[in-house]
Amino acid sequence: MTTTKIERGSPDYWRASVALFLAAFSVFAAVYSVQPLLPIFALEFGLDAATSSVALSATTATLALSLVLVGWLGNRFNRKTLMLTTMLATAALVLAVPTSGDWTGLVVTRALLGIAVCGVPAIAMVYLAEEMSNAALGLGMGLFVGGSALGGMSGRLMVGYLADMIGWRAALTALGVLILANALVFLWLLPAPKTPRAQTLTLPQLGANFMSVLSDKALPLLFICSFLMMGGFVAIYNYVGFRLLAPPYNLDQGQIALVFVVYLVGSLGSAWMGSLAGRLGRRKVFWPLIVVMLAGLALTLMSPLWAIVLGMAIMTFAFFGAHSIASAWVARRSQDARAQGSAIYLLAYYAGSSVIGTLGGYGWTHWGWPGVVGCSAAVFTIALALACRLYVLPPLVITVD
Repeated sequence: MTTTKIERGSPDYWRASVALFLAAFSVFAAVYSVQPLLPIFALEFGLDAATSSVALSATTATLALSLVLVGWLGNRFNRKTLMLTTMLATAALVLAVPTSGDWTGLVVTRALLGIAVCGVPAIAMVYLAEEMSNAALGLGMGLFVGGSALGGMSGRLMVGYLADMIGWRAALTALGVLILANALVFLWLLPAPKTPRAQTLTLPQLGANFMSVLSDKALPLLFICSFLMMGGFVAIYNYVGFRLLAPPYNLDQGQIALVFVVYLVGSLGSAWMGSLAGRLGRRKVFWPLIVVMLAGLALTLMSPLWAIVLGMAIMTFAFFGAHSIASAWVARRSQDARAQGSAIYLLAYYAGSSVIGTLGGYGWTHWGWPGVVGCSAAVFTIALALACRLYVLPPLVITVD
């Protein structure tokens, strides 16, 4: 049975791109909305910096663990229906977080949110790879990652700013209502999938697909890069609020929230670098972006506020560019095991957020900001070494890059 792929520039292309942009925006706004609230949680619940970060780490940990199962069972359901259900469940749980009476209840609700949101990142990447033509995939994936960047920024900015005005509980309630509205627009816009759903794999077939992915010479390196890059990136954003609340900056919560505006350059980086990699080749663009991430990180060690913000903007641009390249690379290279390849990539991505994102808090506790930067710089450097290994692999090994 032949299917018609969505071509770049067609009406269906823009409908799908906007719908998936809104889906990414919604779930990542939900996931990262508590990041600017970590200092507030530490004060209100009597926590240290690392423990307060569990409000975020609990979500990314359950998200990571849920991805493989959703990727496996996703073929049982219409992909559009599954993503819509994810968005509705996300809205409901975001609205439930402000009702938490204690720290344990808040963490449990946030952990459930991680399970709820996993349907969008797990299924959207497969939808893009299956429904879009090769020419459309690079920019389509870039726009999806751009939606995640803008959603992450907007969730942080909206909740952080409103928390200063009306309190963090009311701020999260407002975000939940916005996500619900986005779900209704998503339902209207996204074209129904035209590619027939693959049959749900048996356990032996699933195991064979995982072995195929893990035995590839390039894919495991991309998974480790994902773990390291995301972990180092989240650590910086987790603890910059603690730095800016303290002397000599003494910023308030609303002012700190404005720092997250730099996520806008992440949207630009994902779309631009995804398109550039489509022309020049992923191997040639991927590793230089990690070098740029390290350069931006080094700038944040300077004292002036402008240098901190500029360094974070540079790091964010490069990070989302590298992420859009790596995610499209995995989706294309995994071929028939695309769902499993994407699931492992995202598992590594969010596991890095949970593990390294929390470890950075101990760096802050013992050594202050240089401790956080040192943790991120170490993992970025390892990722760079792996990216250089990807670059020198023989062309016959990387046949589609």
